[in-house]
Amino acid sequence: MAEPVARRVRNLVHADPEEVSLQAALDALSDPVRRSILRECAGEPDFSRACGTFDLPVSKATASHHFAVLRAAGLLEQVDKGSRRLNRLRRPEFDARFPGLLTLVLTEGAQPRPPQA
Repeated sequence: MAEPVARRVRNLVHADPEEVSLQAALDALSDPVRRSILRECAGEPDFSRACGTFDLPVSKATASHHFAVLRAAGLLEQVDKGSRRLNRLRRPEFDARFPGLLTLVLTEGAQPRPPQA
């Protein structure tokens, strides 16, 4: 399989979600820290949340790795603004490629609906 097409923005590589394999998406979504990053981004306006504002149970280097994995899977877009790196969940693009998958991740742990009678 060919390498995913990616675009570079100020030294950041962003994968095109259309070029991401299902396996790469599932691998990115398999980590609970990465899923928590996505859930927090989903509740914020685009490019309003800096990487350093996430309360993650990992070192800065490991957090950077998690953000890079999410970019490589087409889930996050990042821009640098001054000394801050801001994030945007690429939900419309990712949903077009993998309908329903991100919804499952974002609602993980939500109260299940009672059974219909």
